[in-house]
Formats: sequence, C-alpha cells, structure tokens
Amino acid sequence: MNKLITALTILIFSFINTHAIGGDDGKLKVNGNGNNGYIEVKDCFEKVNRGIFSFNQVLDKVIFKPLAKGYRMFPQPIRSGTSNALSNISNVVTVPNNILQGQFKDAGVNTARFAINTTLGIGGIFDVASYYGLKKRDREDYGQTLGVWGAGPGCYFVLPILGPTTVRDSIGSLANMYGGDAWYNVTVANDTQYFSEADYYASRVLSGIDFRAKNLESFDSLENNSVDLYASVRSLYLQDRYRKIRNIDKTTETLSDDDWEELDSQ
Repeated sequence: MNKLITALTILIFSFINTHAIGGDDGKLKVNGNGNNGYIEVKDCFEKVNRGIFSFNQVLDKVIFKPLAKGYRMFPQPIRSGTSNALSNISNVVTVPNNILQGQFKDAGVNTARFAINTTLGIGGIFDVASYYGLKKRDREDYGQTLGVWGAGPGCYFVLPILGPTTVRDSIGSLANMYGGDAWYNVTVANDTQYFSEADYYASRVLSGIDFRAKNLESFDSLENNSVDLYASVRSLYLQDRYRKIRNIDKTTETLSDDDWEELDSQ
C-alpha cells in the first residue's frame, strides 16, 4: 500500500511539474463592470469532471442535503459549538502554513487560540480566545502555501464526494499524509491511546455537513439561478482560491472568504 501511495505521489508531482509550476498561475480576469471575475485555469478533463460533478450532485440530494437539514434541527448552541470545535481542529493545519508563508504574527495568534480554546474552551466548543482579544484568523492550507511559493494551479478537476480542486491543491492535501496534519497523525497515522481513525473521518464528515447546513438556501439559489451550475461552481471555487492565496480581503462573488461558508443567497 505504501509503495502504491509513493508511486502515485511521484506521478502527481511529475504532473504538477509539467502543468502547474513555471509561472502559469491562474490570472484573475475581471469583466467590464470590474466586480465579478473568473480564473483562467485549464479544465483539462471537463467531460470527466462534469460526469463526476453530476454524480456528486446526486449524492448531495440523496445524502448530504437531507443530513444537513436534519443537522439544522439541533439547537443553535449545539451547532455553534460544533462549528467552533471543528474550526479549532483546523488550526493544527493553519499554524504550520502560517509559518511556511512567513505569517508569524498569525501563527502566534492561532497557536494561542488553539491552546486557550482546547483547554478553557473545552476542546474548542467555546471560543474563549475571542474574549481575550484573539480574533479568528483566516484558515491556511498547504495548497495555499504552494501558491504563495509560486506554484501554479495546474488543471482543474472534480473528485468524487470531495468536489472541486486543482493539481496544486491536491498536492497540498497529500501533505496531510506525510505529517502535515497533526490531527491526522494522532488519529490515523499513529495508534494513539485517546483517538482512533473514526475520530478523524467523523470530523471530516461533520465538517461537510456543518458547511452544507450553513448554506442550504444559498446553494439552492445558486442552482436555480445558474445556466450552467458546473461552470458556476468551478468559477466560484477558483476565485475563492485565488483570493485566499493572495490574502485579498474581498468576498468572492456570492461567497464569503471563510472556506465557502455563509454564502450570500442574493
């Protein structure tokens, strides 16, 4: 299994070397009114991507949307506490990437937030750190770090269940398998006394449900108002990644700048 993963990693790195590195960073092009733009990134596998996108849409309607509706039935304090805990866990990836990107102040703030919220905030359920003036910072990941370092996005593609990504962002995700995610390390990679693989995968699934629940109406609006839903989602994803990499403090069209959360349904 390890040999298979290694071979796959080498193959993908060869691919990113050909298609993603070398200055071909997706340019943000702005239309005539200067407000809405799109990212010029190659959709190398569009026919396959559209098929996988349709498959994901079916899964969403059958599984994830009903789960999100059920999740919304929980009282707001429970949902807020869940979101806070999931956000707290994400700091184990954000902090290393703050450091890799030279964002040392943010790394210090996020480290302090993680320590305070994990202890006084009971595992991050309560955002105690904000009461001490340590406000939440933007999430960072290894895909963003590669972008900051100059790696281009490479081809856009869609993964089953996981959704839109690029070659660069996929390479960034692989970093989790090689020690880049402390939460992954203590749950999946290592046999620890207090956590198991189920804890990691449960947190990932719950993150998806929490996100979907926050955006039920907004996704419905996007679907109802899009001539080509696939193209709309692709454009929004690429704009979101472009602005995150460049730390542009601006809402991405109908999206906020917090990992696709709180979509505006206008």
